[in-house]
Amino acid sequence: MLRAIADVLRQIGGAIATVVTLPFRALARLFGGASRSGRARGA
Repeated sequence: MLRAIADVLRQIGGAIATVVTLPFRALARLFGGASRSGRARGA
């Protein structure tokens, strides 16, 4: 019983972590692409 509850909580925590990190990953990709293209343009 406790193991089942722990598994559910772990899955919920994983889903929350994914939702929280997605916007930061998108921002990092945007800024990473912008800095890369900016450097290429400046060269």
